[in-house]
Amino acid sequence: MHDDLIAQAKAWLAEDPDPDTRAELAELIEANATKELAARFAGTLQFGTAGLRGELGAGPLRMNRSVVIRAAAGLAAYLKKQGVPHGDDTAGLVVIGYDARHKSADFARDTAAVMTGAGLRAAVLPRPLPTPVLAFAIRHLGAVAGVEVTASHNPPRDNGYKVYLGDGSQIVPPADAEIAAEIDAITTLTAVPRPDSGWQTLGDDVLDAYLARTDAVLAEDSPRTARTVYTAMHGVGKDPLLAAFARAGFPEPVLVAEQADPDPDFPTVAFPNPEEPGAMDLAFARARETDPDLVIANDPDADRCAVAVKDGADWRMLRGDEVGALLAAHLVARGARGTFAESIVSSALLGSIAARAGLPHEETLTGFKWIARVEGLRYGYEEALGYCVDPDGVRDKDGITAALLITELASQLKEQGRTLLDLLDDLAVEHGLHATDQLSVRVQDLSLIADAMRRLREQPPTGLAGLTVTRTEDLTQGTETLPPTDGLRYTLDGARVIVRPSGTEPKLKCYLEVVVPVTTREDLAPAHEKAKELLTAIKEDLATALGI
Repeated sequence: MHDDLIAQAKAWLAEDPDPDTRAELAELIEANATKELAARFAGTLQFGTAGLRGELGAGPLRMNRSVVIRAAAGLAAYLKKQGVPHGDDTAGLVVIGYDARHKSADFARDTAAVMTGAGLRAAVLPRPLPTPVLAFAIRHLGAVAGVEVTASHNPPRDNGYKVYLGDGSQIVPPADAEIAAEIDAITTLTAVPRPDSGWQTLGDDVLDAYLARTDAVLAEDSPRTARTVYTAMHGVGKDPLLAAFARAGFPEPVLVAEQADPDPDFPTVAFPNPEEPGAMDLAFARARETDPDLVIANDPDADRCAVAVKDGADWRMLRGDEVGALLAAHLVARGARGTFAESIVSSALLGSIAARAGLPHEETLTGFKWIARVEGLRYGYEEALGYCVDPDGVRDKDGITAALLITELASQLKEQGRTLLDLLDDLAVEHGLHATDQLSVRVQDLSLIADAMRRLREQPPTGLAGLTVTRTEDLTQGTETLPPTDGLRYTLDGARVIVRPSGTEPKLKCYLEVVVPVTTREDLAPAHEKAKELLTAIKEDLATALGI
């Protein structure tokens, strides 16, 4: 076993094109570090509907240039089998974007080289840019596929590889399994041609076209007066967002200077995710100094948008479901037509808003790869701060256009002497108070997640927080409207709970929603108190049921 492991590591080392990971692996072999080597060679990083995502380092269970070259070669082989022209002037175009994480530029360049070597055309975005710019570029340039190198809001040690097809949305089954099979068929990197040139590096015209498209999300002659504090969370959002706000005529956002520029080490946050505790502390401090109308944050690749508002004496983050409802109400008020869609873990309030407006509403599995494929989509969102407000331009979540739209809404309310919180109160009176929360457990040992899911399946709860479970659904069987997924859904009297493993992080996630009837604005305070008590009790009972 030990000899096999060392032989495996040496074979990998012989092909590794990256001096950094070669040195790292050579040191592990020299030190006879079998435990660490086993952790890297016990399998391969699995390619799925989220593409690839994992910790940087040497070996097949880490993100590195060898793994990326194999992934790119598998994607190229898949495209050619799909009949994409190659080898001449009509060859299909693959456009490649990347963020500012460690190794992202290298992974993008390797992907371009592999596509070129496979007889396809490749074009790389000019510098680290938001993921929605890549999603836009695919459709704008008529590409057959796109690749974004990003780990979104994961920790600094991670990177990832997200694949889109020519419709500008992320892959879904069976494409993921078919690409994975092509990746598995690559036995050696020496069989993958990687020329030193032959691909195109795009200019700023693609970014300019994206920015011109952002104008489309705003109503003509709408108020543009709301003042914002903005943090890019050490990512790539600052310059495109500032440019989009300037084009729109909004006041220039006040920057959180410590987090404004790209830094792959994310030095001011434990996790570069606006939802994580402490991530917004610097933004709130800046807001206390400057008293803006709202605080806006992007995650590092700027496909998510977080919003915070003044609530009493201090600032608080709005939940993704609250922003999702606000944007929906704003679009309805502007006369938007088409289907409003959300993931199953998002609030039922969107369905109520759509029904009241006479608009179609659809629920999908978690992830924008599903939301983007809804027929006739006009607006889509999911609770993890993802919003698609311009599906004809970007068929994915887009933190830049969402920021523009929520700032337009805040401006409109400001002209009326009102705030986003006032509009949320209106929605509660009209539709009932929909309050959501999440129980999220990060683990080192992934088997704990499987154990918790098995425990729930074997001993499903009959009640939570004193509310009776009226329906239990095991989503691995699929439903009439949803394909199978690893998840459990519980319907209770006045509440809903969904439990699922995260698709991108070592987390078990539980999504909670309670609905408390509200008749008048005087009912709001007690309704909020009741909702808070119910959510707390559901969390406690669910944690007990999970055994965590």
